[in-house]
Amino acid sequence: MSSTISAEREKTDESLRLERQKTDQALREKQAAVDATADHTVEEARVVADAAIATARVTVDELLKDGAEQPASIAEHRAAEDEALETVRAAAAEALLKQRAEDVRVLAALLPLERRKTDRQLLTERARADEAVAHRDDFLGIVSHDLRDLLSGILLSTSMLPDSADENGTKQRIQRYAARMNRLIGDLVDVAAIDAGQLTIQPTVGDWVALVEEVTTLFQPTAAAQGVALEISILEKPLAVRFDHGRMLQVLANLLANSVKFTPRGGTIRVEAERGAGELRCAVHDTGSGIPTEMLEAIFQRFWQVQANDRRGVGLGLYITRCIVEAHGGRIWAESSRGAGSTLRFTLPTPEPLPGLLIANGGERALTPARPRV
Repeated sequence: MSSTISAEREKTDESLRLERQKTDQALREKQAAVDATADHTVEEARVVADAAIATARVTVDELLKDGAEQPASIAEHRAAEDEALETVRAAAAEALLKQRAEDVRVLAALLPLERRKTDRQLLTERARADEAVAHRDDFLGIVSHDLRDLLSGILLSTSMLPDSADENGTKQRIQRYAARMNRLIGDLVDVAAIDAGQLTIQPTVGDWVALVEEVTTLFQPTAAAQGVALEISILEKPLAVRFDHGRMLQVLANLLANSVKFTPRGGTIRVEAERGAGELRCAVHDTGSGIPTEMLEAIFQRFWQVQANDRRGVGLGLYITRCIVEAHGGRIWAESSRGAGSTLRFTLPTPEPLPGLLIANGGERALTPARPRV
């Protein structure tokens, strides 16, 4: 069972427990309201009946003023009637209480049975879901492996084509399409690993500035072709941080790809980083169209798209980015408003300034003292 699914199920179980508590309270309140209404109705009926009896007795008294029956005998007769009436009322009240108690007992017996039935259905659906996920992961692993083999064959065959025979740039287009397909396959594999709780990171001490420069170098041609300026704003150089190089390369690449995608010609993308109190603070800022305030959290969900028909991606990049950052013990969020550009910020924990050693390629080399960037 994956940690992600387990956490979601714990939330579901807790929500179900709270909902059942609310239902129980609502049932108790409804039953109390029904009982109170019934008691009030009975009381009103008794008041009306008592008033009618009193009126009838006054009338009888008027008619019997000259009658043969003596007041004493009338009083005894009325006392007997009152006693009989109280007896009937007491019996009715006792029967009503017994009926209420029986209703409560039946409800208390039926409710757990219904809930056990619901729990069994929930467990059955979860078992089916687990089986479906397991089959999906196996299938995805097989297909991803086969697709990557095919892509490798396409790229190898393309690389063997002479440049002189490629007048229309077909070779370059094939390579770009293959690279995009490979990224999509990688994203799908990462999502499957996240769902299975198998997203692993292997952090080592490295120079964060070197990583940023590596990523920006990769995106510089694309940004330049779209007329977008790509800048780096980091004062401390080098900046020793403990991170998984491959995974954080993926994070920065996802953020830059997202910014390049939505920044118009003439815009600017700036990558920032600084050491804060116990953490590395990073940001990728762009002058693009911005993100509506109500969607600042939604962009990190799976398959999220800015527009319903936007086909410039499948909406997995930022979801994977968040999972990688959180796996490092950091956090990520977005700051933006429509038409004012966007800033995606994230942090990585750095308990103390790391010693002046940078582990690289299995060895160690001394870091030069940090100096302000000119």
